[in-house]
Amino acid sequence: MDRAQLLLVGLPLFLFFSDIVNLFTPPPPKPPPPPHHHHHHHRPQPKPQSVPLDFPTDKEQESTIGGIGFGKTVNINFCSSCSYSLVIKGTAVTMKNMLESQLPGINVVLANYPPPLPKRLLSKVVPVVQIGVIGIVMAGEQIFPRLGFMTPPPWYYSMRANRFGTISTTWLLGNFLQSFLQSSGAFEVYCNGELVFSKLKQQRFPGEIELKDLVGQRLTASTVADRDGASIWSHQTL
Repeated sequence: MDRAQLLLVGLPLFLFFSDIVNLFTPPPPKPPPPPHHHHHHHRPQPKPQSVPLDFPTDKEQESTIGGIGFGKTVNINFCSSCSYSLVIKGTAVTMKNMLESQLPGINVVLANYPPPLPKRLLSKVVPVVQIGVIGIVMAGEQIFPRLGFMTPPPWYYSMRANRFGTISTTWLLGNFLQSFLQSSGAFEVYCNGELVFSKLKQQRFPGEIELKDLVGQRLTASTVADRDGASIWSHQTL
């Protein structure tokens, strides 16, 4: 083979095996959060004075402990393997920053939304099929006798006659099929485990104001329910 043929064969093989390595390589561990340094300033203590005791209202208590978002968790699960994953990830980060600024004290967690199990299993089979096709094209005359076929089938000679086109087509179609099987197209928002917005159901992304209102309404309802439950429990213990 001349240099042009070696380049046509070597480039798809190199890209194919790099995809295989990236597929089965585990993601790097997340870096630990930086430690928070609390600076304590010692101020001279004033002399105690007798002042009347004022009990804070409910709104003051909420503002003191961080608002309705204090202690609550919002999960944004999105597709990180889609062809437009950068757009989805950018939208998720924007929503996270917006919720954390509008609802102080809330914890927003970003995570991947995996595709269904059958699609995940099929995506693992695609690289095996790619390797099998490329191996048959390159060494079919030695493989078929070991499998019990004295002469290769007719379709093998058709593939071998255009081996460069067959390898390139197998690599491109395999990568496209694998990307399709690994994508879920999801952008699901959960508030304390309850679904707030689903892109899979509504086939669109949420707006910032829309998502803030949905999460705020769910947090308000949860806060009122917790307060009613605490008051009922306190009355029963008296």
